[in-house]
Amino acid sequence: MGLVPATPPDSRLSAVPTQASAITRVDIALFNGFALPKIAALIEIFHKANALSSSQRSGRARYDVTLLSAAGGRIASSSSVCVWSESVDSYRGTNDTHLMFIAGGSGVKQACGDERLRNWLRHRHPFSLIVHPIAEGKLLLEAAGLCARYSLQIHGDAEARARPPARAPVRARGESPAALRLALRVIEEDLGPELARQVAESIAPQHTTPFSASIARRAAPQVSEQIMASARWLEANVECPISMDDAARHAAMSERNFLRRFKNEIGMTPSDYLLRARLNMSCRMLVESRLPVDKIARLSGIGGGGQLAKLFRKHLATTPTDYRLSEEASSAGCLNV
Repeated sequence: MGLVPATPPDSRLSAVPTQASAITRVDIALFNGFALPKIAALIEIFHKANALSSSQRSGRARYDVTLLSAAGGRIASSSSVCVWSESVDSYRGTNDTHLMFIAGGSGVKQACGDERLRNWLRHRHPFSLIVHPIAEGKLLLEAAGLCARYSLQIHGDAEARARPPARAPVRARGESPAALRLALRVIEEDLGPELARQVAESIAPQHTTPFSASIARRAAPQVSEQIMASARWLEANVECPISMDDAARHAAMSERNFLRRFKNEIGMTPSDYLLRARLNMSCRMLVESRLPVDKIARLSGIGGGGQLAKLFRKHLATTPTDYRLSEEASSAGCLNV
C-alpha cells in the first residue's frame, strides 16, 4: 500500500479573501475504503486556489483543508492508497466559514455503523454552510439523519448569511451539484471568476468549442460589472431551470431594465447568452466524457437528446454524435503528427 503524506495538523492547506483575515475551513470526512480520485481532485483544487491567490494578491492562503476520520491516523482508500487523517475527537471548530465534504466509496456501509463519525456529522452539520456528500457519501449522511445543505453566500455578516442565496437552485429537482464544480463555484464566490477559471484550467484544461469565446471571460471594458456578473451567473447555472426574473433579481434590476442593459452591453439577449453557454457545455461534455447524448442534454439544461440535436443542426450544421466523432478524429490526428 502506498502512503500519501497529509499536511501536519497545524500546517494544513490553507488562502486570501477580500478581508485578509478570513479563512475558509474545508473539512473532508473519510473512512476506510473511501474513493480517492474525487478527494484528491478536491484537495488539488483548493491547493491551486491557495497558490494562485497568494501569488496574485500577495496575501496568505485562503483555504484550510482538513482530512478527518473517526479514529484518525492512516486511512486506506478503496485503491489501497493511504492518507493521514485527524480524529474527529480531536477536531476543534472555529468561527471561520466551514464547508464539509463527505467521501464516497465502497467502505461506506461499514462507516454508516460508526457512531463516532455519525455523532461528529450531527455536531458539525449546523455549523457548515455547505455539506456535500460525494456519491455513496449520501448514505453516511442519511445514516446520521442529515441531508445535504448549500449556501454559496458564504461571506458577510450574520444577517447576510441568514438570507437565502441569490443564486438559482444549484440543481433542479433537489439533485446535488458535482463536488468539483461546487468547489470551483465556492472559489468563484470568494476570489472571483477569473481565478476560478485559472484553477479549473490548471486542473483540467477545457476543450475549446465554437461557443467558448464568452464576453464574460474577455471582461470587455464597456460591459458594467453588474451585467458582467449576471453573465457569469448565467454561465455558472446552465444546468438549472432559469427564468429571466431570476437573472434580473441576481443583477438587482427590474426585469425590463435588465433585459435592455444586457442586450445593449453584451450584444445579445440573456436568453441567447444562456443558450450559448448551454451549447458550450454540451460540446465540452461530448468531447470530455462518454455520457450518452440524452444525458448530456439534460445536464446542460437542454430538454433532451432530440432538442440538442435540433440545436446542433441549427447552429453547427451537424449532430451531437458527429461532433463527438469529428473532435475525436481531430485529436487523434494531432497525436499522430
